[in-house]
Amino acid sequence: MGQLIEILNADKKFGIGKKNGLLFSLPLDMKFFRETTSGHVVAMGENTLLSFPGSKPLKNRTNIVLSQDPTHNYEGVVNVHSFEEFLSKIKENLEREDVYIIGGASIYRQMLPYCDKVLLTKVNADGGAEVFYENLDANPSFTCIEEGEPVMDGNIEIRFTAYRNDAKKAL
Repeated sequence: MGQLIEILNADKKFGIGKKNGLLFSLPLDMKFFRETTSGHVVAMGENTLLSFPGSKPLKNRTNIVLSQDPTHNYEGVVNVHSFEEFLSKIKENLEREDVYIIGGASIYRQMLPYCDKVLLTKVNADGGAEVFYENLDANPSFTCIEEGEPVMDGNIEIRFTAYRNDAKKAL
């Protein structure tokens, strides 16, 4: 049985995005994301897929994409058109392996109660975000179980952390 894991980075205010894009360019964090999710299932909303280069799915992964518009079907992904169908596909894949939730904000928010774990890269900067993530440090359901040393990613200090969901809801 796999784990359901949210993976993302957030700034000091738990900001995660603006204008359907990332707040920072973080090569080390991108490498961590790539190595962690490669060979696994990633699940996302349609805008997240559209934010990728050429709106193409991530290589070496099964990409599950939720679009509320039934006419939107993308090549090379598992297309789903309702939140129920999204949950069902995730559940199906969890029987075999880990599934990573990779955005966007509303998907993170809706899936957080079901997650086993959150891999959060904390960025020691303010990215001027328009979209925010749950402050896990203020959420009694989450316990920080790993906290790496601060490292420089380009000219920005980051810290890799992991949180356990102590109040996980069944899918």
